[in-house]
Amino acid sequence: MQTAAFYTLGCKLNFAETSTVARQFLDAGFQKVNFEDGADVYVINTCSVTDHADRKCKKVVSEAKRHNPEARVVIIGCYAQLKPEEIAKIPGVDLVLGAHEKFNVLEFLPQIKHADKPIVAQKKIKETTFFIPSYSIGDRTRTFLKVQDGCDYFCAFCTIPLARGASRNETIENTVAVAREIAQSDVKEIVLTGVNIGDFGQSTGENFLDLIRALDQVEGIDRFRISSIEPNLLTDEIIDFVAASKKFVPHFHIPLQSGSDKILERMRRRYNRNVYTSRVERIKQRMPDACIGVDVIVGFPGETHEDFLETYKYLNELDVSYLHVFTYSERARTTAVKMDGKVPMAERKKRTNMLRILSEKKRHYFYEQHLGKKFTVLFEAENDGGNMYGFTENYIKVIAPYDPLYVNELQPVKLTGINADGLMNCQFDFNASVHKSIRERLVKS
Repeated sequence: MQTAAFYTLGCKLNFAETSTVARQFLDAGFQKVNFEDGADVYVINTCSVTDHADRKCKKVVSEAKRHNPEARVVIIGCYAQLKPEEIAKIPGVDLVLGAHEKFNVLEFLPQIKHADKPIVAQKKIKETTFFIPSYSIGDRTRTFLKVQDGCDYFCAFCTIPLARGASRNETIENTVAVAREIAQSDVKEIVLTGVNIGDFGQSTGENFLDLIRALDQVEGIDRFRISSIEPNLLTDEIIDFVAASKKFVPHFHIPLQSGSDKILERMRRRYNRNVYTSRVERIKQRMPDACIGVDVIVGFPGETHEDFLETYKYLNELDVSYLHVFTYSERARTTAVKMDGKVPMAERKKRTNMLRILSEKKRHYFYEQHLGKKFTVLFEAENDGGNMYGFTENYIKVIAPYDPLYVNELQPVKLTGINADGLMNCQFDFNASVHKSIRERLVKS
């Protein structure tokens, strides 16, 4: 039996797509093995958003070849779409597949035997109009479900529209069918993912609100989580629906990118600071315990020291829970590359560090506000030196002594303290009926 191993660089969407490709291999008779086990085929799903995509790709290819010098190495993903010829020059690469071809790896594999150089198959992104439903499974207790792909926004810093094409999606009916398929497994939580999920419906004439209303009715899934949604697409109706839902959890990740309206305009973002503030205030009004994450880019061309301080002050005063901070880096074929006002890299890194420190303060403060409160934690399977981890509905990471009884279970807990690593300690709710329910499910399985 031939073996295959998979490696994912980048976002939750990539993880969903990698898992879908892996299932294709399993259906074709391959055995999935760990990366270090010397697979016959390595499939590496790449990203164009993270820094140094070329260096990271080269390193993973090198490691694959170290584990099995005879392995066939396949590169897919955003980087493969944007720079296929560059990837083909990496020693050890056998096959490079663009966005249009990445779900057809098995069809291309036989060609490698007869090729004297890497095979590159990549169509222009405008030709990529199909949508392949994807989801991760078997890797975690949570599943990432792809509900949307592509983007029509063309922000000045972003290559995603070039790598993934126009916004598109499956119908609500078919997306719900996939969620029901996931519900047949032991998965308790589905994370909705995509490039711009609030734009759901562009290719089917539907909308995101109706999608989440339909998903909320799916039996067998206890939690739905929205991965990331643009502030201009996060409507009052969506916020109010989540607030009233028993399945959609109070956790939002809302990209900001800058707290300066001047920089937002240069970035070609479709909102201003007032819009963003109104979204945060609406969420906190309807769901006081809600967790709100923020994406921020620092060092964008034209961002002066005063602009950065404006962003810092805005975020410092805003009722959000944590930040994902990205240091701006130049991307070929984007508008920002041609802009003046380039910020020195040393200054970009300094600003990045300042916001990451602020993020830790924000997260710690958010955790402190919930000490003594009761939540439900979905515990994961990993046994880390006698400890296990899980997340509350509002995305507080909890640590507890490992107990197989609680793996992949929604367990009521009381949050008791923050440890030295910034994780939340807890006290279990030793409700007899809860434990009886868990034990009964374990016996049946």
